[in-house]
Amino acid sequence: MFDRKTLLTLVLLLVPVAVLVLGTELSGVRLLDRIATTLCINLILVVGLQVFMGNSGILSFAHIGFMGIGAYASAVLAMPVQMKGMALPDLYPVLKSVQLSPYLAMAAGTAIATLVAAVVSYPLMRLSDAAAVITSFALLVVLHTIMVNWSAVTNGPRTLFGVPRATDLYLAAGAAAAMIAVALFFKESRTGVLLRAVRDDEVAAGAIGAHVSVLRWRGFVLSAAMAGLAGGLWAHFITSFSPSAFYLKETFVILGMLVIGGAGTVSGAVFGAFAVTFAFEGLRASETIINAAQFLPTQIVGLTEIVLACAMIGILILRPRGLLGTAEIGAVIGASRGPAVTAQARQR
Repeated sequence: MFDRKTLLTLVLLLVPVAVLVLGTELSGVRLLDRIATTLCINLILVVGLQVFMGNSGILSFAHIGFMGIGAYASAVLAMPVQMKGMALPDLYPVLKSVQLSPYLAMAAGTAIATLVAAVVSYPLMRLSDAAAVITSFALLVVLHTIMVNWSAVTNGPRTLFGVPRATDLYLAAGAAAAMIAVALFFKESRTGVLLRAVRDDEVAAGAIGAHVSVLRWRGFVLSAAMAGLAGGLWAHFITSFSPSAFYLKETFVILGMLVIGGAGTVSGAVFGAFAVTFAFEGLRASETIINAAQFLPTQIVGLTEIVLACAMIGILILRPRGLLGTAEIGAVIGASRGPAVTAQARQR
């Protein structure tokens, strides 16, 4: 069960999601609808990464790889039979006649990503510090290599097309809201509390009976499940994609959102996703205007990536715990109101 501060945090984190949906619908701008939907999908990814990284203290590069598993699994299961013959001519016969509804395919893609994570990650959860980070990066490379070379299912390095579109802003926002609640529930659960204890002092936590590998494994599997869901939503929104969408560029964007907001809290993950997305869109618009006006003798390329990298470096130097620190927004507001409420009660 959520305590009062956690419920307040959940309500406050759902407000910007609701405002985003309402503002997008009232604007009627198609481009804004696309940006808002992508933001909600990225929000699921960032919150999912926070579930493992924020509670365990271990950086995971493999997160986007599980997004790719969810995207490809959902796409293959939902594609019309006729389209599979053109997009995936070498697809296995057992899958050629399968056509699920996009929503069932998303659920199946999430389940497949969860299963893969559960199988491959348990031996890796015994590692800590640099060894764990290097291994997670190796896992990302393995997953990307499989997606690039498994032509029968993924169409290889080429673009997979023909995925039915089913993701809209309401579905993406609803899923994002649900995943925020799941992340908060996990953080306040017994597993989440013990996982943070392991993060702070692995030896002491193990001495009181905390099973380090199992706790990390649970967090990693839940994180992968959320990434798989985001992959399914993204696949049925973008409708055509290639393995390059699930590799280093997207990894560092999602990681940048979490680092800038603060990996220690769900509030930081949400704030980072919104802040980086709005900054990205503003920088892209500025880059387009500068290039169109020809203010400079050469075209500006990569302005958004450079600014994100500089922002990450600055945050890590000045505020290593992120802009929102280590306390959830509900706890901060509750603590600030506490003395005032106590003083009023004494006056009465």
